[in-house]
Amino acid sequence: MNIQDKVIEIIAEQAVLETSDVALDNTLEDLGIDSLGLVESIFAIEEAFDISIPFNANDPSESDFDISNVQSIVAGIQKLIAEQKT
Repeated sequence: MNIQDKVIEIIAEQAVLETSDVALDNTLEDLGIDSLGLVESIFAIEEAFDISIPFNANDPSESDFDISNVQSIVAGIQKLIAEQKT
């Protein structure tokens, strides 16, 4: 499974949706994911990919990690994984 598919699977699970219901341009808010669901999604993604996401749960807007939509989350994770390998 590639990174994008796994991220969509995790987000869909948090939103209690089918993976086919999650589009790359969806925001987490579009999918019905609240702040607790966001934190749970971040933890699940960190565990799935064995990475640490620079995310401030107390103030998401101050984080270095872009969570504006599913595509930006996927891109951020791909970047973190690439950095980890170097």
